[in-house]
Amino acid sequence: MDLIDTDEAEGFFTVVGGTERSDAATMILESGQSTGGPSNRHPDSDQWLYVKSGVGEVTLEGETHEIGPGDLFLIEAGETHEIANGGEDDLETVSVYAPAEYT
Repeated sequence: MDLIDTDEAEGFFTVVGGTERSDAATMILESGQSTGGPSNRHPDSDQWLYVKSGVGEVTLEGETHEIGPGDLFLIEAGETHEIANGGEDDLETVSVYAPAEYT
């Protein structure tokens, strides 16, 4: 068993663990920052996005959804998406990709 302290992760995007079946990453977006867009997709992996802190928006296949602390959002394999920080504080998330996207 691996126990990972996601508070130890630094930087915009950090892969914090994984196996051949799944992996996990942290992401920190500063106020006004976004990532992804109309061509951003994970062709073979679902992404479960959990919001640790902050507020923002996920645009999924052109439809925008507000997100905040405690929210868990599913981005299915192949869906285009963008994640944006719409608040004043950092937007901190943890994502799990299955099957593994980065390891």
